[in-house]
Formats: sequence, structure tokens, C-alpha cells
Amino acid sequence: MTADASLPDSLPEPHIADEQIQLVDARNRPCGSARRAAMRRFRFWHRATYVVVRNRRDEICVQRRTLTKEVFPGGLDLAAGGVVGAGEAVHVAARRELAEELGIRGVPLRQVGEFVHDAGGNHIFGSLFLVDHDGPLTLQAGE
Repeated sequence: MTADASLPDSLPEPHIADEQIQLVDARNRPCGSARRAAMRRFRFWHRATYVVVRNRRDEICVQRRTLTKEVFPGGLDLAAGGVVGAGEAVHVAARRELAEELGIRGVPLRQVGEFVHDAGGNHIFGSLFLVDHDGPLTLQAGE
């Protein structure tokens, strides 16, 4: 990677999308929904998807997060993805996020694992997916 990895001394105000998020309990059972801002503020358990995009040379797509992301602004992202919306299945959320962030549609999506992340104020049940894609990418400016 040849890009300068340094971040500015001060970051812009984070942008928190106004969307309804699926909440779960500590055993990953649906228990309601909340706006994203409330989910972050009260550190509710929720679900998120992570889609690793690989090409035929076994290279993975790595994105730089925008400086206005609420979590890890300016960091490197090894996966497309995000939080699961209220009432949304994880595989549906994974497809939605893949299309929104990278413009990838209509490719087979393979679920390869699940994990729990409970640190730094984040309480996440993560679902990991893999996609093979050699076509063009259409990056979302806000990501």
C-alpha cells in the first residue's frame, strides 16, 4: 500500500445514520429495535455482517473508512458490511451492505463463520461472509 496511513490531528464530527437496528440479548435472541444512535449510546447488543471480497488472485478488497465513521474513523476495513436492520435477516443485510458499499450484486454469498465481539463498548454478534468477485467496484462515498 502506498497511501499515507496517517490521520489528521482532529477528526470531523461523526455521522450516525438514522436507521432502526435489530437488538438482541446476550444470547443473540431478538429483543426489540432501536435507532442507531441509541444503540451506540446505550451499548446494546446487536448483529452485524462482514463480507470479505476476494478476487481470483486471492487478493481481498481493503477499504479506508471515512473520517466521519462513528467507529474506527479513517481505519482500514477488510470487509464490507454493517449493522443488521430491524427485522432483517443477516444474509439479507450482508447482500444489502455489499451492494451499498461496493456496488456488488447478484454474486453467490457464502457464510463462513460467526463470532462474538464484546469489548470497547461494542456488543456484537458478527456473521462473516465470503464473496468471489473480479468485476468493477462502485464505492459509496460515505463509507
